[in-house]
Amino acid sequence: MSELSIKINIANRVYPLSIKMDEEEAIRKTANMINEKIKEYETDYAVKDKQDLLAMCALEYGTNNDTAQNQWSEAQALFDRVKGMNDQIK
Repeated sequence: MSELSIKINIANRVYPLSIKMDEEEAIRKTANMINEKIKEYETDYAVKDKQDLLAMCALEYGTNNDTAQNQWSEAQALFDRVKGMNDQIK
């Protein structure tokens, strides 16, 4: 897969990246989500320091990711139990 050089703007700073072509849409979408969340925090909490805003975003997204991983683990355990019961019935 070929590499693509792009520039992403997050919190008014430009970050040059080398990515795979099929990752571009997801990366741009994620950067937009971060910038929108920063705007939301600026409005809701009157915080202007970009470092603080980025830390708040990182904390929120990290927490959401952890919650999603826990839910996935619980769903996988439930699936395994149902599969085990199904195997016993056969």
